Amino acid sequence: MAVIIAITNQKGGVGKTTTAAALIASLAQRGKKVLGVDLDPQGNLGFSLGVDIENSHTIYEVFKKQISIEQALCPMAYGDLLASNILLSGVELEFNRAGREYMLKTELTPLQDRYDFIIVDTPPALNLLTVNAYVASDKLIIPMAPEILSLLGVAQIKETIETVRQYYNPRLSVIGILLNKFNARLNLNRDVLELSQQIAQQLDTQVFETKIRQSVLVAEAPAHGQSVVTYAPNCKPSQDFSALVDDILGLDQNTTVGG
Repeated sequence: MAVIIAITNQKGGVGKTTTAAALIASLAQRGKKVLGVDLDPQGNLGFSLGVDIENSHTIYEVFKKQISIEQALCPMAYGDLLASNILLSGVELEFNRAGREYMLKTELTPLQDRYDFIIVDTPPALNLLTVNAYVASDKLIIPMAPEILSLLGVAQIKETIETVRQYYNPRLSVIGILLNKFNARLNLNRDVLELSQQIAQQLDTQVFETKIRQSVLVAEAPAHGQSVVTYAPNCKPSQDFSALVDDILGLDQNTTVGG
């Protein structure tokens, strides 16, 4: 059974898609079978991984029952992808039937034996798409930038997580908070690290020891249809993401994670 990990933060610009793309590429490099799921209507995950999202089927079509999930799978260099586009932004209004929180879980269930990991990129909002990601997932990773406003976004996720655990998915857990664009020499970064550790305690989780350092190469990589870990494998952020995957794969020494 695949381990399903959602990358989430209701604040934009914190590196959710960068993190999702890097995890997908890094896990694939280690021989894991990976499915990426783009639940952000902006469609940036597919673009970042070299998928022609303008000419691909999408998860929206699957939710609308226009095609099967098998038909929507887009092959890519790192495994498969369920792509997204702007039509997905209408789900809140279009899908008002009972059980709409389980749409993603229902569609992913037949695929779980095929993959070791399913990585879900979520929109910068606590909406129906985000709830679908939480209901379907085993674990969450919360990326944040070393900024005070980013901290507020993390704090507001707590209520949504607790609601999903209570009513839909009691097994949901937060693996950790991931600091992106981190520079330990800056006072603000160190202050945010201390505050994020307090929030992590409230979420019964940790701040990852691994912090993702800044580099212009992270911003350049999507233009080349690649994650930074394949675009610039020797840069500091790529080394950091590799260490993060080590952390994830080694989290539970008593359980084989993702095959």
